[in-house]
Amino acid sequence: MQLLTMLAQAAPDYTKVGVGIGMAGALIGGGIGVAGAGRGIGNIGGSACEAIARQPEAGGRIGTNMIISAALIEGFTFFLLILSFLVWNALK
Repeated sequence: MQLLTMLAQAAPDYTKVGVGIGMAGALIGGGIGVAGAGRGIGNIGGSACEAIARQPEAGGRIGTNMIISAALIEGFTFFLLILSFLVWNALK
């Protein structure tokens, strides 16, 4: 009987391994989402600069649309980051 209890204590706890993988997945997913949003905002800014260079009289409208698009992307990114941290804390 003592041998069985010693073996049970020496066995790895696989539930903690699954939690660790879940936590890593939540944080990696949040990081990928933030990186994608950064790239998207960079593309918006670059395209807006090219558009203003081609048609300077439309610069005000282009700039306004660029800021609105960037704000929507940032809002989604912030929501994704908060959701990622909530999942990470739930798995703790």
